[in-house]
Amino acid sequence: MHKYKDIGFALTPQRIAILEYLDGNKGHPSADEIYKAILGTLPTMSLATVYTTLAALNKRGKLRMLTIDPEKRRYDPDIADHSHMICISCKRIIDLDGDAHYALPEALVKDFSVLTCSIELTGLCPNCKQQERASTEEDQYVR
Repeated sequence: MHKYKDIGFALTPQRIAILEYLDGNKGHPSADEIYKAILGTLPTMSLATVYTTLAALNKRGKLRMLTIDPEKRRYDPDIADHSHMICISCKRIIDLDGDAHYALPEALVKDFSVLTCSIELTGLCPNCKQQERASTEEDQYVR
């Protein structure tokens, strides 16, 4: 638990379970997904504890709250600047490693200091694209 000692709040068993679930998690889980994943091993967990812990981690800069899914907030333990691709069908969120930059007009940014950059690309992931293609081909045979 030494890696969590500087987290800035008391480490209860519930909070430790949340931190361990998030550690290295690339799935961008929602609070409800975190709660359901932990509940089986820690039946004393409450959804309110998950929400308050996530809010505290976000406030302390230890977690990014993503609002890119209009249906629910997602959480990203990777706090480094990076962008995301979001599948509009299955809602999967994929990290884009490396820098994604767009050239902005000088007049737009000349008096503005950019601190962070996060680009969100929406589309279909390979699985959903393949399913859509198969469905379209199937529809052609039915006619």
